[in-house]
Amino acid sequence: MNIAIVGTGYVGLVTGTCLAETGNNVICVDINKQKVKMMQEGQLPIYEPGLEQLFHRNIIQNRLHFTTELEEAITDAEIIFMALPTPPGADGSADLTFILNASAEIAKLIKDYKVIVTKSTVPVGTADWVKEVFLANTDIKVDVVSNPEFLREGVAVDDFMKPDRIVIGTDSDKVKVLMSRLYQPYVRQGNPIIFMDQRSSELTKYAANSFLATKITFMNEIANLCEKVGADVDMIRLGIGTDDRIGKRFLFSGIGYGGSCFPKDVQALSKSANENDYDFKILNAVMEVNTAQKSVLVQKVKKHFNHDLHGKKFAVWGLAFKPETDDIREAPAITIIRELLAEGADVVAFDPEAMNNFSNYTNLKISYGDDPYTMLAGCDSLLILTEWAVFRNPDFVKIGDLLKYKMIFDGRNLYNVDLMDEMGFYYNSIGRPLTSINYRTVYRNGSLKG
Repeated sequence: MNIAIVGTGYVGLVTGTCLAETGNNVICVDINKQKVKMMQEGQLPIYEPGLEQLFHRNIIQNRLHFTTELEEAITDAEIIFMALPTPPGADGSADLTFILNASAEIAKLIKDYKVIVTKSTVPVGTADWVKEVFLANTDIKVDVVSNPEFLREGVAVDDFMKPDRIVIGTDSDKVKVLMSRLYQPYVRQGNPIIFMDQRSSELTKYAANSFLATKITFMNEIANLCEKVGADVDMIRLGIGTDDRIGKRFLFSGIGYGGSCFPKDVQALSKSANENDYDFKILNAVMEVNTAQKSVLVQKVKKHFNHDLHGKKFAVWGLAFKPETDDIREAPAITIIRELLAEGADVVAFDPEAMNNFSNYTNLKISYGDDPYTMLAGCDSLLILTEWAVFRNPDFVKIGDLLKYKMIFDGRNLYNVDLMDEMGFYYNSIGRPLTSINYRTVYRNGSLKG
């Protein structure tokens, strides 16, 4: 099939590449000339595990193409996917400017029937608004379809190639046949293609992300309570995660959720509820708790250092909002580092993939390490903000030798508390007991100062 992808962000590029992988002819279009030139030359503009091999293979086999010309992309396309940004507006609602403007442009260029697919996360009613734009700008028939994505950054290729489910909002039997044909290669193991009306499809994506954000936030609240009562959140997680009504996933406590989806989607769903005279109390609480959770680790650091961080230097491992991505959007690291700097501290950071983005898209004055270890020299403590695999089993002897004090504040609960105790570290994590070395200062040579 001939497919056009409008927009080459995470969703657009993964969607286009994966559709090409099953034999479709795909043209991706973007207004960013530099980005398009980069992709035409075989360079990926994002880091996403597993994408590079598919990207190069389908370019070489002439199934994946890139252009800045919208007309070139859509002329022969049977299906046009719109994978455009829907950033939060000043009031928290999703900004549909990119989608509606693109719809108007497409409408003026098409010469025959097209299926128009909104792949972006959009509020309820968007398919109707897009259809109105086409009716106002062309006499040619189109079908507007809602097809939300459920891609997790870091495993987006696997999520697309082996989806749990595919949700398609349409009332057209013709579209059902066409979209079933397109997606059949991805559901050969029997996972469902679920057809529903457009409004239910649009709300499904918001409901999924908001529920997961709520699950994360609930566990963060439990973790905070654990610290008050002397319980261990890891034990709580095991105790409830084995209940198949609850499940094991998204039960890890930490320093709050971030990224391109959860923050804006929770905010947009809350705003949509308000516009329909419904007070979505749970979502409002989720946003409030998540904002506070991003500051929990800094509060721990400040308490330990008697609320005086002037002249202190902190090493940070992890800047991306999650591992296996270079995405820093709404990353807790931004809030945490900003607060440390505001308290007069210095920060040096290392991340396997996100340092360029952090440097380019924030104005935070920090330094960066070439590797996870040499940057530790002379730092008062290590803070862990992203659970990259490379941080999971480090050389603790080397860490202890390099740090000024053997002290780790862990926002992702990567290490075993008993092991940290044995290694002589002051170790402060989220919702778990402190190590017995609960002194104000732990010297590099292992001696203690209470």
